[in-house]
Amino acid sequence: MMGYSYGYMSGGGGLIMILVMAVLLIVPFWRLLPRFGIPNWVGIFAIIPPVALILLWVMAFKDKLDEAGGRG
Repeated sequence: MMGYSYGYMSGGGGLIMILVMAVLLIVPFWRLLPRFGIPNWVGIFAIIPPVALILLWVMAFKDKLDEAGGRG
C-alpha cells in the first residue's frame, strides 16, 4: 500500500517521464543559447534548476545579440 503513495514517478514510467521533461527543457536552450553568444552545449546543464534560472537571466539581460544569430 505504501508503494502507491509516490505517484507517477515511481516505477519504470517515471524514468521515461523524467527523460521527456529533460529533453523538453534542453532543446529550447540548445537552440537559443548560440543567438546570445553562449555555446549550445551549455544547454545540457539547464536540467539543473539554478543553472536554468541563471541562463534565463543572462539571456534576458544580454545587451547585444551575436551578429550571426541576431535580428536582421
